[in-house]
Amino acid sequence: MNNHSKEKDEHTDKRRFSYRINVFFFVSFVIFSVIIVRLAFLQFVEGPELSQEEASNITKDVPLAPVRGTIYDSTRQVKLAYSKPIQSLYLTLYKNYGDVGGKPSPYMPEAEDIATRLHDVFEQYKTKDSESLTVENIIEEMDLNSRKANGFMPRLIKSDLSEEEVAYFLQHKDEFKGIQIVEESVRYYDPDTVAVQTIGYLKKFKSSKSLDKYQAIDAANKTQKDPGLVYTENEFVGFDGLELQYQDALRGKSGYNSVDVDLRNLPEGVAGTTPPEKGYDLIASINKNVQVKTEQAILDQLSWLHRNPVSGKLHPNAKTGYAVAMEVDTGKVVAAASMPDYDTNVWRTGSITNEQYDSIKYVYLNGTIRGFPPDDSRKRAESVVLLGSTIKPLSVLIGLKEGFITTNTVYPDRGSTTFGGDNRRVQNSGGHVYGLLRPRDAIRHSSNTFMIDEIGKNLYSRYGAKGIDVWNGYMEQFGLGVKTGVDLPSEYAGLKDYNNDDESSLTRLVYASFGQQGKYTAMQLAQYTTMLANKGKRMEPQLVSEIRDSEGNIVEKIKPKVLSTVDFNDAYWNEVQRGMATEVSAFSSFPYDFARKTGTSTQVVGGKNVDNGVFIAYAPRNNPKLAVAVVIPEGGFGSSSAAPVARAIFDAYDEEFGLDGVPKKKQNDETDTQ
Repeated sequence: MNNHSKEKDEHTDKRRFSYRINVFFFVSFVIFSVIIVRLAFLQFVEGPELSQEEASNITKDVPLAPVRGTIYDSTRQVKLAYSKPIQSLYLTLYKNYGDVGGKPSPYMPEAEDIATRLHDVFEQYKTKDSESLTVENIIEEMDLNSRKANGFMPRLIKSDLSEEEVAYFLQHKDEFKGIQIVEESVRYYDPDTVAVQTIGYLKKFKSSKSLDKYQAIDAANKTQKDPGLVYTENEFVGFDGLELQYQDALRGKSGYNSVDVDLRNLPEGVAGTTPPEKGYDLIASINKNVQVKTEQAILDQLSWLHRNPVSGKLHPNAKTGYAVAMEVDTGKVVAAASMPDYDTNVWRTGSITNEQYDSIKYVYLNGTIRGFPPDDSRKRAESVVLLGSTIKPLSVLIGLKEGFITTNTVYPDRGSTTFGGDNRRVQNSGGHVYGLLRPRDAIRHSSNTFMIDEIGKNLYSRYGAKGIDVWNGYMEQFGLGVKTGVDLPSEYAGLKDYNNDDESSLTRLVYASFGQQGKYTAMQLAQYTTMLANKGKRMEPQLVSEIRDSEGNIVEKIKPKVLSTVDFNDAYWNEVQRGMATEVSAFSSFPYDFARKTGTSTQVVGGKNVDNGVFIAYAPRNNPKLAVAVVIPEGGFGSSSAAPVARAIFDAYDEEFGLDGVPKKKQNDETDTQ
């Protein structure tokens, strides 16, 4: 290689090296520029926010339980559910007593000493009713490894302390570092067991996450920015009835202590306290006097049915009864009884023993809005039953609306009729032959054959299989087979047996026409009866009339709500109303003209046919104030089993409010004074 070539290569190498140096310095410049800009941004833009986050990371909010609102009856004087203050002992851990590297903490003997000393005080000053806590129980509640709560959270050691226990710990607070006596509340219910299934009960939040509502709250807890809305695991929450339905209003807001926390997540001191906000109070539409008399009337009637024959026999399996009384104009439910009932105070601790559950498992759910399957042990029958003849006013309305009959139609009742290709025979109750009947007479005498020949068969003749859809449409318009909208959770929509394809469409329409193809709740029956009374307005049943704050100020007034209306000729309503005049001995000497319909439905329970008693009525006939529905499963004829309960309800309402607008109790009090 000549000298010229060597010089050329050296020159090329120098250029490459120079280029690489320039690239290196340029990249370095860019990197350092980015770092400088980022540092400036962190210092001047994000700095204040990060400082705030750093502060929040060492200051934690410890919730203080909210104070639950009261549920009053309609008089605003009687407390159906209320909270009483109790004193509870909490312990805050200022050392790490948990396991370290899989080995017990060196502070464990100190923790055991604290538990032993607490145990000795509890044993010395506890009341007779207090449950004993062992040293092991106390150590478990101390949650030394922070499995239940963060290290800075106070541990609940014992609730409902005796006065002696409170006094001792206040006097010896210096001997128990981290001890705190906190005033909390415990839920109580009227000892007269008033509408207990409607009012509901409480359980601890950690035991309530089977409900969708609390699953959502539990998920929201993790990102909840308002400490007052954070639920703690041991907080009591509504689990059924109004307690659940109005949980958000009743709960109020948690208070909280702002606690300074070190890097070990242990508390260093309390920075400040925000007190809890009391929840709102509910004014229920339930009137205690009417409710208690309704409940007692059902129990008395069940006892009577065990001792006195109805339709020729005793009814020992009549062990339950359901009744709803609903104001016609407002939809307010003044009584809703599911009997037998129980003492809701059994839930006071948030849970019950297996023995306690066994004693209430057939009665703690609300049979006025829910369906229970039949129980083969015979401890209860179905809570929803076939309507029987109480459907006949609606059957006649359908016949009139469809033009199958008029108010002047005369039907020759021969006691029985046949249908279908096999000439299946159906007869009236007892085989009675009623002769010539107008629509009103067919309702009053409860003629099955009229309903079959004039409504059931004609629906099939006109619509064929689609007659089932037409029938269903009318049922739903009157609140049968759909939810009533009552302000309670877990309402049952009823059972539409006429949708069962095991039978022909004709057969289903025939049996539906006289009340043997649909099972509905007492609440649905009451709403349906209200529609008959007010001529077509489907009122929403309401169990709460007002929501008030702790000072008594009205937060919300629940207004009557018409869910829907049906349009029928006034002459049709009048014809049906005239027909609702069946003779009922339980209402002898009743001072008001009233509309009523008895019903007896037959269905299979435990492999046997049973007769259920059903009764609906409203009073007064021409200016209705109150609609009542009563169901006595396996009680026999409705006129003998269910009607006496309805009479007691009307009498109780007349005493308190007056079916004519004048409370009879007030009149009687004035007479006694004079």
